[in-house]
Amino acid sequence: MPVYPYRDLHPTAEAEELYRRWLKYLDEEFTKHKQPALRAEIVRDNLHQLYLGRPHGGKLNFTLTSELPGNVLQLSLDPANITLEPEYYGDIDVEKYAERKPLIYFWQMFDRSPVGLNHWLGFRFRCMLGRHIFKSLGKGVKIFHGVEFSYGYNLTVEDNVVIHKYVMLDDRGEIILRKGTSLSDYAAVYSHTHHPINSSDVTNKTTEIGPDARITYHASVMAGQKVGEDAIVGAQAVVTHTVEPHSIVGGVPARTIKSKDDLRGENADTKPAQ
Repeated sequence: MPVYPYRDLHPTAEAEELYRRWLKYLDEEFTKHKQPALRAEIVRDNLHQLYLGRPHGGKLNFTLTSELPGNVLQLSLDPANITLEPEYYGDIDVEKYAERKPLIYFWQMFDRSPVGLNHWLGFRFRCMLGRHIFKSLGKGVKIFHGVEFSYGYNLTVEDNVVIHKYVMLDDRGEIILRKGTSLSDYAAVYSHTHHPINSSDVTNKTTEIGPDARITYHASVMAGQKVGEDAIVGAQAVVTHTVEPHSIVGGVPARTIKSKDDLRGENADTKPAQ
């Protein structure tokens, strides 16, 4: 079968130079300023220019009713004026999340902006923010648009991980994505459970995937499970137990279908004699 590696694409030289300058500026600002209030100001000012095409203009004009929707939008571009779902969770580390919240909101709003589908810029923008948000972020990582996570500070992403569109990473507990792992569109990885009687009774666990594992389209890995090295979880499968290395699983709940070692043996048997 033919092999189709990813192509190396670039924007125009002028655009690439501008994108790199913007990313460098943001990275330096977020590195210099750890305080939530200052980070919120940086995000607010940049979102104003992304969404409204102009800098933040200071005080609002509340005199005309017709201006209220615009005023609501303007206020909503400041992370200090919005709440995000994880802030409601009782197990949140308030100090850690406060430092990251402006950057998480910036990530979400970038993805929803007209530039969010710019893949070249998006890969670099998300990884730049990820270095300030995640517990650890390796090299060669690709994160597509629409990816959601809970706290960010419980998320480890090792080298050459690929996270495709609209993946959900619930890191209320801990999630570890080992090197070379790939998560396909709409996959979900969980790290917490609720008691069946009292939904406020939450147990946080560690969920680990890889290295070199593949979680395919719309599959789910439940809290506390381990998907072993080089394993594949089939489309729409639900992983409720350990997936052994080199195995292929599918179904609800996921069960072993075949071992990759067996497939390698079959390929060797069918190769023509030299």
